[in-house]
Amino acid sequence: MERLEAEKLETDAATKVWSVHDFCKRYRLCDDEERRLMRLFGLFATSRELLNNAQRNPKWR
Repeated sequence: MERLEAEKLETDAATKVWSVHDFCKRYRLCDDEERRLMRLFGLFATSRELLNNAQRNPKWR
């Protein structure tokens, strides 16, 4: 395990920890996608994990 300093965490936007619910609300993801991300990560995850795993269906289909 490695201890992370608060100053180091705030400088890297990819390691910002989000509430999965807040992330889905901000990026306007559907409830099914929110449930899928919650099952995958739990209540919280880093922005990099969420952005790489979020799926969004195109609106024109």
